[in-house]
Amino acid sequence: MSIEVKEVSKYYGDQAALQSVSLEVKKGEIVGFLGPNGAGKSTLMKIITTYITADEGQVKVCQENVKKNPLSVRQKVGYLPEHNPLYLGMYIKEYLSFIADLYGCSKESLNDIIELTGLSPELHKKIGELSKGYRQRVGLAGALMHDPEVLILDEPTTGLDPNQLVEIRNLIKNSGKNKTVMLSTHIMQEVEKMCNRVIIINKGKIVADEQLESLKAKKEDLESYFQKLTT
Repeated sequence: MSIEVKEVSKYYGDQAALQSVSLEVKKGEIVGFLGPNGAGKSTLMKIITTYITADEGQVKVCQENVKKNPLSVRQKVGYLPEHNPLYLGMYIKEYLSFIADLYGCSKESLNDIIELTGLSPELHKKIGELSKGYRQRVGLAGALMHDPEVLILDEPTTGLDPNQLVEIRNLIKNSGKNKTVMLSTHIMQEVEKMCNRVIIINKGKIVADEQLESLKAKKEDLESYFQKLTT
């Protein structure tokens, strides 16, 4: 398994953000992780990527325990947080060179990622001068720089226009051909176009885990299915 989550709970004071959450994601899957605001999506993603620790339970990424071997896990994971943290005063290549140096990546790898993410036409610009779509590309380029086995993407398509949505969707699908991808979004159409499986969380608990093909076979509309389980 690429991701193994077993009986994970996380508390903020008296509030339970996650309650005994368990799930597994196999290598090569692109999984849509859905839930209302405050359901626990970002909290679980931060635990998987070692940014915060669980209060109870166990998480493994590519067989590595996130508490015992966080540095090893970070080498295997590419993470794009919900609020894409970029240095707006840096030029694109300057920023990505900085990321490449952190991971010990070659110039060839850096150039390959720039080409893959379609950033070449904008390399002369500072990140602060870029559109939302191109900033997301820069964030994805940083997440992909070290060729991770697992991609964790927290709302990667938020705020994009229809053309940008198509570009970022195709980029994620192409990037995920040889990786495991777990992404959260509020855009159901994006899940249907990108993912082969959906996991729904509500009030800190997993309420559904379905293959999209299975939902289609049951003639279940994803949006209606989501609303039924979360309202």
